[in-house]
Amino acid sequence: MVGGGILHGLAVTAKNFVGSFTDPERLVTVGYPEQRVPAKENTRQFPFLVHDGDDPEAGLRCVACQICEKECPPQCIYIVKSKTKKPDHLGKPQFFPAIFDIDLSVCMSCQICVEVCPFDAIKMDQEFELATADRFEGLLQHKQQLARPNTHFQTLHPTDAAAIDAQRAADLAKAQAAAAAAAAKAATPVAPVAPSSQTS
Repeated sequence: MVGGGILHGLAVTAKNFVGSFTDPERLVTVGYPEQRVPAKENTRQFPFLVHDGDDPEAGLRCVACQICEKECPPQCIYIVKSKTKKPDHLGKPQFFPAIFDIDLSVCMSCQICVEVCPFDAIKMDQEFELATADRFEGLLQHKQQLARPNTHFQTLHPTDAAAIDAQRAADLAKAQAAAAAAAAKAATPVAPVAPSSQTS
């Protein structure tokens, strides 16, 4: 029929128009800030630093390798490596950031810092209410402000966090097994070797 495509298009438009007023799934406007739509798991805003345990300084996963600083396209990350080392979750001595700053006014939320981090130390937050009257220091986040517990990461990105926690637990179990085997080997007495008799 001539004009059937036009009629079909008009029918779809009319259906969507009426549905936008009657279908609950189409009523997307919410009364913010009293009503809030839960963020999806892959939502990302700005980076934060993950730490294990209750002490953000001792449990910080970042080892100041500065890969994120080098790979950041807008160069909004600034890191100064420590002069001393602290043990990581495997007991290995590692450097840590003496200074770790992110300028959120420059950050474009590209997540490249997350993708290049080999220690799962930096992840993307979902916080977006960051308005401030100070456009300079107000959006410059320091290490103390960036550090968030692993439980925060588990709440925001449970799938990713569960996989990372499982891998870290497996690495820790492997390291503990290797240390126990080395300790058992060191504690085992070595039997003296009797001199061999030579016959002529």
